[in-house]
Amino acid sequence: MTEHVADAWPPAPIRTERLLLRPSEARDRAAFIELFASPEVGAYVGGARPRAELERAVPEVPGRRPSLFVVAVDGAMIGMITLDRRAAERPGHVRPEAGEAELGYMFLPEAWGHGYAGEACTAALDRFADAHPGEPVVLCTQTANDRALRLAAKLGFTEVERFDEYGAEQWFGVWHRAHRPAAPDGTGRATR
Repeated sequence: MTEHVADAWPPAPIRTERLLLRPSEARDRAAFIELFASPEVGAYVGGARPRAELERAVPEVPGRRPSLFVVAVDGAMIGMITLDRRAAERPGHVRPEAGEAELGYMFLPEAWGHGYAGEACTAALDRFADAHPGEPVVLCTQTANDRALRLAAKLGFTEVERFDEYGAEQWFGVWHRAHRPAAPDGTGRATR
């Protein structure tokens, strides 16, 4: 069983300047299917899944779990963020007991290039740090994923190691609230 690291279900929504991070709803189903069927989104996470398979498999209200936030603009889902415990059997850990919180995110291609991922991840990391002071968050991405590496640096993740997993070289980094650069207002925090 996977432990979740977000607050109790449903997670309290998080508001940023442009975004709302909230629990998933039935109206998000089509966007979840689009997200997982997209070849661009799937390029560094094992590939796109067949749309027909997703139509059958995705529940009426997808992603209903404490560690998942839908990222929405004007009510419409543009992506998702997860904060799950990293499985002990996977490579890449910063604590001997493993089980670190791991940030994951996926955004629809039309949302790329607008700074939404950085804004949403910053808000989720702040929420996590408020709920779990001093606990590190890890992130793993393929070294070939330039966009993800740039975002990791912008968020303040520092490289711990590289290793091969899923047939590709992976970049593994860690974040602590103190490592992240401050926000333009000097607080380092998202608007809630």
